[in-house]
Amino acid sequence: MELAVGRRDRSDAFLEELFPESLLAATDEALRTFESDVEALRDLDDERVFEAIKRLVLVNDINEDHNGSGYETEEREELCLYIDETLMEHGINVPALAARRGISRTEITDDWRGW
Repeated sequence: MELAVGRRDRSDAFLEELFPESLLAATDEALRTFESDVEALRDLDDERVFEAIKRLVLVNDINEDHNGSGYETEEREELCLYIDETLMEHGINVPALAARRGISRTEITDDWRGW
């Protein structure tokens, strides 16, 4: 899966300013690491799943390395959707995972995000 922020036509100069290559490269690396982490979660241990979520959410501080201007509400919502879909694609039942922690599906990133 790819975040929409990563899909752009090079002729869109304003996007180059909003989403510099360094931001996209750091984001791609964080997403690849998350997918690798999730792939390794064959035993579906809840704590390990939440640790993988935490690592990705905290690495979203990539945004701060770019003066806080890279990711706005839409991109943050896409990141949450990406996390949910990636987990589901790897056989992790996100609603059940959240329920075991006493939270809703939409709250699985809330412990670590300040956005």
